[in-house]
Amino acid sequence: MVEVTASAKYACPACGAQATWDPGKHALICGFCGTESAAELKTAGEIVEHDLQQTLASLQGRETGLAREAIEVKCQSCQAISSFEPNRVAQNCDFCGSAALVPYQDVKELIRPESLLPMKVSESRVREDVRRWYGSRWFAPNALGQKAMTDTLRGLYVPYWTFDAQVHASWTAESGTYYYTTETYTENGQRRTRQVRHTRWSPASGQLDHFFDDELVCGSKGVHPTLLRQVEPFPTKEAVPYDSGYLAGFVVERYQVDLASAAQVWRTEMHAKTEALCAEQIPGDTYRNLQTQQQYSAQTFKHVLVPVWLLSYVYRAKPYQVVVNGYTGKIAGEHPLSWVKILFAAAAVIIVAIIVISISSSN
Repeated sequence: MVEVTASAKYACPACGAQATWDPGKHALICGFCGTESAAELKTAGEIVEHDLQQTLASLQGRETGLAREAIEVKCQSCQAISSFEPNRVAQNCDFCGSAALVPYQDVKELIRPESLLPMKVSESRVREDVRRWYGSRWFAPNALGQKAMTDTLRGLYVPYWTFDAQVHASWTAESGTYYYTTETYTENGQRRTRQVRHTRWSPASGQLDHFFDDELVCGSKGVHPTLLRQVEPFPTKEAVPYDSGYLAGFVVERYQVDLASAAQVWRTEMHAKTEALCAEQIPGDTYRNLQTQQQYSAQTFKHVLVPVWLLSYVYRAKPYQVVVNGYTGKIAGEHPLSWVKILFAAAAVIIVAIIVISISSSN
């Protein structure tokens, strides 16, 4: 069974044009006449957590596709794979602005996203927030802050994997407790005393039980991962069952970090987090030689789409991105530096330092 495309299923009841998701009004609105669609989108329902081990064992290249008819293109510059509705013609990459787009077809289809976090922050709010963000960047070029370059703002849905697991860990370590002794020493011919810190080591052990819930691993390669980390978290507990109506008018990035790769990243992160939780249990003031034995159970996953607003631009032949969390509005971004401003700031610091030294010398 093929699901009806967003463009056909969510057409305007007044004029028949494409209805698109409006984050500000939290409804489907006709982009031509402004009529609000009467279509009801999924807002509640069970979101299934899939068994990770069974899925990895059974996949073997057999994966299910996106629940909408879509055209896919791959950017030859940043390698992002974008999915959008058939009635839209892609001119430039939504991630880096490059015009080097080619049709993309892979022999292996996608694992279908069964949930998504709807775009909640409106485009008008994002534009204003980005302008203010630029204005607060002291060392950015003035022209950048004035123009704000928000004409290249794009609303996107990027892929994430979420993972759950119950962990049981046994740990051993050496617990260190500080104690102090008084030491006598001679300085400038005078006898003085000081407190010297020592560490008393003793064996320690314990156990940890912890549940990791909705740990995020990004499946995007079009958006800089560091920037995405900075605008997290995406509150996936507020996700709704997948409905292509929420995607109407937006570009969806196809995941390029597959389930097996994402699970490997997650397990590495989970191991480190478990060690950190065990370390918190160690008594005393410090520790060394921490050893853990970790066992995991109830490992599940789901594939979810999350909303971002992305501003990509090129300044003096160098690409930059600004990312806005489409649900919370949190901003993270890159910007060029004005070396003139930096030199003036450095000169000001030097002048102030000289003045302070001169006053101190006079006194």
